[in-house]
Amino acid sequence: MVPRRTENPDGPPRLDATVAHNARVWDWWLGGKDNFEVDRNVGAHVQTMFPGIVAVARADREFLVRVVRYLVDAGIRQFLDIGTGLPTADNTHSLAQAHAAESRVVYVDNDPLVLVHARALLTGGPEGTTDYVEADVRDPERILHAAAATLDLQRPTAILMLGILNFVPDDADAHRSVHRLMDAVPPGSYLAVTHPTYELGGDANREAMAYWNANATPPIRARSGDEILHFVQGMEVLDPGLVSCSLWRNETAGGVAAVPQYAVVARKP
Repeated sequence: MVPRRTENPDGPPRLDATVAHNARVWDWWLGGKDNFEVDRNVGAHVQTMFPGIVAVARADREFLVRVVRYLVDAGIRQFLDIGTGLPTADNTHSLAQAHAAESRVVYVDNDPLVLVHARALLTGGPEGTTDYVEADVRDPERILHAAAATLDLQRPTAILMLGILNFVPDDADAHRSVHRLMDAVPPGSYLAVTHPTYELGGDANREAMAYWNANATPPIRARSGDEILHFVQGMEVLDPGLVSCSLWRNETAGGVAAVPQYAVVARKP
């Protein structure tokens, strides 16, 4: 089927190449080329402060691979990926459709450079459908309205919020978005969250985040394990519960180090 793209009627946000942006710095940490000098400079400085940041970026991406495969095996055929970032080798639609060609995927982001690369993301197979929605995570009504053009929100849906709620500093805003999104999907739907924490990272992680907030955008915050679990309150948390994203259902976990990025996956009862 032909992929679609739903744009913001107010127009895309302006691309600012003078200020480091998370999507582009994350791309650089992952070895990508869609970044500017300012992104590389800030990314390199963060890495000197917190050398484990590259391992965090890779572990978060590897978690995506594992969780999408798990969800497809669980029978999920619809994915709402919020805060997708720049395209890499393993995107949600390519992972899902490789195992279930009929899978439908909607990406949500509001980063200008991601918008430029939207067509690269929209390469679903002939049986499945892929859509791209320009929206902010704090605008769940727009997300749901646009996603409904591609997804049947009366059927179980996996909502992926990987490394995105940390850019919503206000707890009330973050919980409002998560609860509105989960209220809109039926029982049997899933929520997957990854989120940075100080609990696994020590002072280096704290200092690196402070540097980031002074020199890049959007501002970031860490949350404790208890705060992250509050996002899935009332849901059935899957084993192994709240763990470092590098360890979640990782068959090689015995030889993998924990990174300061929590992961939790829960099912709506």
